[in-house]
Amino acid sequence: MIERVLVAMDGSDLSERALRYALDGHPDAEITVLNVVGAASPMMGQAAGIALSDDGGEEGIREAAEPVFERAREIAAEYDATVETVVEAGRPARQIIDHAEAFDVVVLGTHSGSLADRLFVGNVAKTVFQRSPVPVTVVR
Repeated sequence: MIERVLVAMDGSDLSERALRYALDGHPDAEITVLNVVGAASPMMGQAAGIALSDDGGEEGIREAAEPVFERAREIAAEYDATVETVVEAGRPARQIIDHAEAFDVVVLGTHSGSLADRLFVGNVAKTVFQRSPVPVTVVR
């Protein structure tokens, strides 16, 4: 029986779909939403660079993740559910894999909207799928 589900969310439509999938498929499970604020790069959003700047620190990382968490709570409310939230800084695939062992399953979207996001996040999904210590569900 699946009791604990980790849902990786990045603010994309597909990550929202992953959360909905988890809520539909595991209505009695404890669901934790993980948002990883990555290192600043051309493939990452501006918020990541701000959050990881000298001025941003841990508070900046939390602020960068808050819109994702707010949306996750809105979606969960539609299902009369609640979600736990966790924010980490670093490489998304590594952080998801590191957190996975505390859960029964990981659920994530295949990729985000832009080409750069698809290349980057698609790589995240592939890496998590290949290296996760628990089953992974990839939602399209």
